[in-house]
Amino acid sequence: MTLYIGREASKLWKRICAETTTEINLLADSWKYILTGLIFQYIHGLAARGVHYLHRPGPTLQDVGFFLLPELGQDKSYISETVFTFVFLSFIVWTFHPFIFKSKKIYTVLIWCRVLAFLVASQFLRIITFYSTQLPGPNYHCREGSKLARLPHPESVIEVLLINFPRGMTHGCGDLIFSSHMIFTLVFVLTYQKYGTKRCIKQLGWLIAVVQSFLIIASRKHYTVDVTVAWYTVNLVVFFLDKKLPELPDRTGGASFLLPLSTKDKDSKTKEENHKLLNGNSVDPADWRQRTQVNGKILDDANLVHADATAMNGA
Repeated sequence: MTLYIGREASKLWKRICAETTTEINLLADSWKYILTGLIFQYIHGLAARGVHYLHRPGPTLQDVGFFLLPELGQDKSYISETVFTFVFLSFIVWTFHPFIFKSKKIYTVLIWCRVLAFLVASQFLRIITFYSTQLPGPNYHCREGSKLARLPHPESVIEVLLINFPRGMTHGCGDLIFSSHMIFTLVFVLTYQKYGTKRCIKQLGWLIAVVQSFLIIASRKHYTVDVTVAWYTVNLVVFFLDKKLPELPDRTGGASFLLPLSTKDKDSKTKEENHKLLNGNSVDPADWRQRTQVNGKILDDANLVHADATAMNGA
């Protein structure tokens, strides 16, 4: 038993090391995209912080979702954040599963390049939208009488740049249309829908996305329009970007991923293929059969040469 456990641990360690090497090579080629996506997350937070200075509390707008869903109250508003945190952490864990499990279909670096592209496009549209019109926030800390409803003018640039993380992210006002929580939730669910392997998890993901929508409205974090716009905007963004972005290599067949060849490697590969063609060999490895050249013609089988020679002697 001890020896068996030792062998399994050794295999797991080798798998982790091999996967780490592959991901580092991919990161060396894609770090600019990853870095750009992470920087834009900060820009998005900075924009949300900036619109809070413009927020003016007022009467809560008439909303059909507020009529249909009972208000959770401040003591239960954490339920929405708990569900979102579960979705966020679960997706991160899934993207790193190739380091542990044998049945791996994705590359962690490449999947995050794709996810960040979806997030950046959706968040860019969101920034334009909530800066176009500032609505009175329906959240508890955004209503008239709350100290957080209006932010005093910043005393320095540093105060703005720090964005009061993480409290500034969870207690913002004015960044309403459309919901940032739904952007992340829908991007994660759509990504797993395409690259995930468990059907039950896909169905659970969509169910959680619907429940999350209701919880956001019930906790009065957003108006119903914020959630509704997020549903069709994010789906459209993912639909169109998914067609423009290069498709990820599929690992289910067990084939190892080949990194892009350098110019030197491409030249050497081209020379090797030309050499094979000159010698009468096909470029396809499955068609590497011995060939014989007779009278300027290349024949696939030496027996054909013997038959032709016999026919010529009989003539």
